[in-house]
Amino acid sequence: MQILVMLGLVGFGAQMVDGSLGMGFGATSTTLLLAMGTSPALASATVHLTQIGTTLASGLSHWRFGNLDWRVVRRIGIPGGIGAFVGATFLSSLSTAAATPLMAGVLFVLGLYILIRFTAAGVPVANLGKPLRNRFLAPLGLVAGFVNATAGGGWGPISTSTLLASGRIEPRKVVGSVGTSEFMVATSASAGFLLGLGFSGVEFSWVALMLVGGVTAAPIAAWLVRHIPPRILGSAVGGLIVLLNSRTLLSEHAFDASSDVRSSVYVVVMVVWAAAVVHVVRVHRRQLGQELVGTGSR
Repeated sequence: MQILVMLGLVGFGAQMVDGSLGMGFGATSTTLLLAMGTSPALASATVHLTQIGTTLASGLSHWRFGNLDWRVVRRIGIPGGIGAFVGATFLSSLSTAAATPLMAGVLFVLGLYILIRFTAAGVPVANLGKPLRNRFLAPLGLVAGFVNATAGGGWGPISTSTLLASGRIEPRKVVGSVGTSEFMVATSASAGFLLGLGFSGVEFSWVALMLVGGVTAAPIAAWLVRHIPPRILGSAVGGLIVLLNSRTLLSEHAFDASSDVRSSVYVVVMVVWAAAVVHVVRVHRRQLGQELVGTGSR
């Protein structure tokens, strides 16, 4: 019963993160499924099957709140689906012994990237309104889709961060467009996993529970994207992903580190994580104070 409740909460929490940041569902939920002992291919397959429903619900919610740029959705989603199908068939062919450290390593890097990105950087808007070319969007979607399928996450960290860094689209439309285009990625990746693995081993009850949690969270997250401080949430989620995948990398499945080394690494990660969140909270409060002063002086 506890596992069933946990799966629903994983789906809800991961979609709240993804719908608010434009990233994090795959990396967060796959990391938690791996921690529960699921094989990499089945974890990724479960997550992508769930995301068929959650991304559809998220896309409808973002469309309702006007958070979409359909041109970006189309031009990044189609190559993303191709990359995801190729990545899924590739991961399905790997043994669990080879895939576990590979996936944990990629997720660790993605988590570290999210942590650093949201702790240290703001959102550039200098080029807002300038068009994005297809020769930029198509390769981005292809690479992000492949990484997403092989690592169980990565579509958001790669696509959202790159589009935010371009400064050419409003942040809320970046989040909405990336989340909506992920429907094509999740569908293509699921087709690739089912082709490579079949239905054996896929816990559809897990998919259903995560789907219920994710669909419940989708409209809430689409509304919160206009109000929630993304830097705080990004730092918190990034640190969690780093911590959980450090555990996998240091286990007997990868580097087989001693208990003393593991404890030392965990302490360092948690201290850095806590410092990052405290820093971002202080920056956010300082910015709010400056805005209030500016408003009062008018």
